[in-house]
Amino acid sequence: MLIFVCNMSANYLPAGILFFIFAFSIYHMGNKTALDDNKMIRYVALGDSYTICEGATWDESWPVILTERLSNAGINIHLVANPSRTGWTTQDLIDKELSVFDSSSPVFSTLLIGVNDWVQGVSAEVFHKNLNFIINHVQKKVGDKLLLITIPDFSITPEGPKYSKGRDIAKGLQEFNQIIKEEAKKRNLECVDIFPISLEMKGKAELVAADGLHPSAKEYALWEKLIYPKVLALLK
Repeated sequence: MLIFVCNMSANYLPAGILFFIFAFSIYHMGNKTALDDNKMIRYVALGDSYTICEGATWDESWPVILTERLSNAGINIHLVANPSRTGWTTQDLIDKELSVFDSSSPVFSTLLIGVNDWVQGVSAEVFHKNLNFIINHVQKKVGDKLLLITIPDFSITPEGPKYSKGRDIAKGLQEFNQIIKEEAKKRNLECVDIFPISLEMKGKAELVAADGLHPSAKEYALWEKLIYPKVLALLK
């Protein structure tokens, strides 16, 4: 029957059969689109100024650059949300970013948070508690498709020392970074340590934004180069 129909001229096919073929084709095309959409990796970037990339344009932000490079490498990925904001702490992320995360139906996420906790005097214990809450929440959606990123050292920027309040900035941030690394190891999650490369901002005006505190677009691009291979391996 199918062979007979296929060999008949469309002019001689009954109207009912023509409608069936047309409807089936539309259904198949719709299904293909749905399947393609399902294969798309929906990426949500969570964090603070270091994720929204204060001091650089949107197109110069590392999440955007990362998404573009992954796309060029054949990964069907789209940055669907970046609710990060300058000055936000882990508690801000919990209160204001996780709802955006949930509504975005993510498949993959990056997390870079904690610098403002330290600046505002949040204890390591509270930071650890909040970090665990965030990771637990995110993993319920994306599983192991979560990349943790350590906190950079802002003490070496011209304006950085103003936020020390008499404390050792590098030592304090490293304490928080150790918590991040240990959680990544315990959960078998990928982690990128950008603290060492952030030290290169010292004495290099081109790597610091105009505000004298945040990284410049060039520095964010250096971070992305460290992040990209980890994410590529994770998503492939």
